[in-house]
Amino acid sequence: MQKVFGGKSTAPKKALLLGAGFVVKPTLTLLSEKGVEVTVACRTLESAQKLCKDVKGTKAISLDVENEEALDAEVGKVDVAISLIPYIFHPFVIKSAIRTKVDVVTTSYTSPAMVELEKEIQDAGITVMNEIGLDPGIDHLYAIKTIDEVHRAGGKIKSFLSYCGGLPAPEASANPLGYKFSWSARGMLLALSNTAKFFKDGETEEVPGQDLMSVAKPYNTGYTGFAFVAYPNRDSTPFREKYSIPEASTIIRGTLRYSGFPELIRCVVDMGFLSQDSHDFLKPSPNPLSWKDATAKILKATSASEHDLTWAISSKHTFLNTDEKNHVISGLRWIGLFSADPIIPRSTPLDTLCATLEKKMAYEDQERDLVFLQHKFEIEHADGQHETRTSTLCEYGDPKGYSAMAKLVGIPCGVAVIQVLEGKLKKGLLAPYTPEICNPLRDELRETYGIELVEQTVV
Repeated sequence: MQKVFGGKSTAPKKALLLGAGFVVKPTLTLLSEKGVEVTVACRTLESAQKLCKDVKGTKAISLDVENEEALDAEVGKVDVAISLIPYIFHPFVIKSAIRTKVDVVTTSYTSPAMVELEKEIQDAGITVMNEIGLDPGIDHLYAIKTIDEVHRAGGKIKSFLSYCGGLPAPEASANPLGYKFSWSARGMLLALSNTAKFFKDGETEEVPGQDLMSVAKPYNTGYTGFAFVAYPNRDSTPFREKYSIPEASTIIRGTLRYSGFPELIRCVVDMGFLSQDSHDFLKPSPNPLSWKDATAKILKATSASEHDLTWAISSKHTFLNTDEKNHVISGLRWIGLFSADPIIPRSTPLDTLCATLEKKMAYEDQERDLVFLQHKFEIEHADGQHETRTSTLCEYGDPKGYSAMAKLVGIPCGVAVIQVLEGKLKKGLLAPYTPEICNPLRDELRETYGIELVEQTVV
């Protein structure tokens, strides 16, 4: 089958797609519809075969990316490798692509390990395009848009806030955390242990991971139907340089959750449930402990009665008031930590808790997810006037199709792959931080797939 790439009729392009996560299918389907022949590679052949089912022009293989010879053999057969596996494995793929002179696309942040390979990437004459999913990805496309427009008009960005949340739709949020898992509960909870660093009013501030939930505050997006709280996420300080806004005194990138989330998580942290220490009483057993007995051991409570467990919690955690205490204890009760139900033992408090959360807080059939992303710019125009401008994306999942998160990560990735195949992106280690890279990607996402942020001036 002949397809057109870059204005020329060519033989079908070929891609190797590595990964089995929920964002793979939108990318795979987009490439198939564009006539790209895609080999889907997973550790287990069954996972790859499931992804390829009913998708034209695809084939499934089993592949271990740590097997250099096997990886090189498969990468060498294609025009582009798409790495949708955990970020720690991206360097294996990039090194293989360097050896075989094949382009690469990932949705992950450009890591120090990737930067170490930059000269080799350039010498090989290949493109390695990163950070093209949702966050990172779509967020960059619209940050760069407004920043470039303001700078071209002689203005300045005085403050930049960017918050994103992947959440259940409101009607699916009926649990104490207001959250459901479409991915690893462990990954979400561990992210809460990362130190946040940002610029605020000209000063550099840091918040240790254990204190993140204490700085979470209600956040007004202008969309009054949502009761969000926001907290900073990881290190925002490099974005002063990445976004070319040296004039900005405040730069904060963070996470959105529904109200009630921080209070419960803060208590879970103080209880010791994010500990990764192994305990004999949490190791897999044919006769696992009840949750109340496990909770008593973790807390070192005097007994497993709810009264004594609540007292032990109060000795480790400070509640702001009685209403908060009642909300949190009710949430812990809902999770099952005071119950006679058996734990799903996973050796550590963190992993044992995650096993229960993933069971109790999975999406049900026909439930929708929600992605809410908003940038807020404080702008000083050339004439001295000030403006607050927002760029907002509010996207719901389709129970009969893709989740919002899968669509908003997978589609941008697929669009970037096509642009790489068409030769529209330059060679080297890339990420969407310039208008030259961002504008075509943003236009294609808006015009072809209806993915865009709505811009408004706040009155």
